[in-house]
Amino acid sequence: MIAGSGQWHVRLTAAAENDFCNILRWTSERFGSEQARVYAETLARAIQTLAAGPDPPGSRRRDEIAEGLMTLHVARGGRKGRHFVLYRIGSPAAPSVIDVVRLLHDSMDPTRHVDA
Repeated sequence: MIAGSGQWHVRLTAAAENDFCNILRWTSERFGSEQARVYAETLARAIQTLAAGPDPPGSRRRDEIAEGLMTLHVARGGRKGRHFVLYRIGSPAAPSVIDVVRLLHDSMDPTRHVDA
């Protein structure tokens, strides 16, 4: 879990953690370890943005994929990227938690990678 500022806490599901590792492995193999380090920071910054709340600028509700699902592209704040964060607010038992469900390339069809 990533402790957030204020009342929000962000946690990655096992699938999202796996995505993070796979993205960085692929980046390192294709573009080198320095670019993988830079992109890890880009991904982490996008995820940390959610610690301020579930509706940062640029986020989109994606109820057509799954109820309560939202997306946030990692290309923000002058950083480049081709992935987006899929997330939702935790359960009623954990209303101040944001669950990062997946980290997907923006060319991927999220309906094939997220359970409704």
